[in-house]
Amino acid sequence: MDPTKFQVGQRVRVKNLYPPGHIRTCPYVRGKTGVINRYFGRYKNPELLAYGKSGLPLRELYWVEFAVNDLWDHKPGKPQDKLRIEIYEHWLEPA
Repeated sequence: MDPTKFQVGQRVRVKNLYPPGHIRTCPYVRGKTGVINRYFGRYKNPELLAYGKSGLPLRELYWVEFAVNDLWDHKPGKPQDKLRIEIYEHWLEPA
């Protein structure tokens, strides 16, 4: 298997995009920085599958971990609180 673009422990930024249609990346993490926590493998793209397309090419899927207080202005959590979200590689860029 080819090496992945991102490695566990690497800081990444979620692209701040708002395309129309079925999008699997939560708006509250777009433009935010997190850390790759886990690599899951390659899967069909659900953003294409939602429209009856093949979902190909396969996309790399990661768990990205964010500090909860970095996501919202009102600081809803304790400093140690984290949120992990599955995000496909095409939504990520190096931080």
